[in-house]
Amino acid sequence: MAHRNGKKKEYPSSRYVKDIKSADVWSVFKIIADFVQGFDELGDLGPSVTIFGSARVDENHPYYQQAMSLSGMLAERGYNIITGGGPGIMEAANRGAYDFEDVESIGLNIELPAEQQPNPYITKGRSFDYFFSRKVMLVKYSMAYVIFPGGFGTLDEMFEALTLIQTRKVWGVRLFVIGTEFYAPLMQFIQDKMLAEGMIDSKDLRLMTLTDDLDLVVKEIEKSLVAQMATLEKEGLDDTKYYKVLSSYFENRPICEGSTL
Repeated sequence: MAHRNGKKKEYPSSRYVKDIKSADVWSVFKIIADFVQGFDELGDLGPSVTIFGSARVDENHPYYQQAMSLSGMLAERGYNIITGGGPGIMEAANRGAYDFEDVESIGLNIELPAEQQPNPYITKGRSFDYFFSRKVMLVKYSMAYVIFPGGFGTLDEMFEALTLIQTRKVWGVRLFVIGTEFYAPLMQFIQDKMLAEGMIDSKDLRLMTLTDDLDLVVKEIEKSLVAQMATLEKEGLDDTKYYKVLSSYFENRPICEGSTL
């Protein structure tokens, strides 16, 4: 069925149908392209923090203001900020980092049927065809993950990050959950059901920090970075490119109180 302007009408299912019809081998090439371009563009980043949260809050919402404040605090200390590149909390995080010339405000967008437009506060951006390749890039190059209130997508990213930390697929990465009132029922469920019925161990509860204290988040992220660098030194990896990129962060910067390098 065609529109009056002669163009074929696009339905929400059109992209899905096209993927089914396309040969699997071409889908593989698109997946590889997602990963190769992501690795190429993000591989040389210095210390970075990924911030997750709802796309549905506007700039007047308290969560938006919190995300922008935390991002600015981190960017001021030299951390790149990575988000999903969309509106809401993602926009707030990119916005908080945008005016700091020494860091990147990174947006990793996803192509959706109801297209999610990149927010205007991105200095380095990339659009992905697939959620799973985008999710790899959102977590691969970060020293910490910060979860603000959000919906299904945010919870998906939160629990995937927790699983990566729990199974030690990533090491030394901290996860902070902002929004004590919002997330209190979820945390209670994790304790009363998942822990009580033996689905997780008590030590797994320590994999995340629920707080509204943004200063605490900044300090703990920096302590984590120092600890990761100390481990790299211990393992004899202090001559690697990765270590040198991280160590360059501390040039002309004071180390947070309570941290040693």
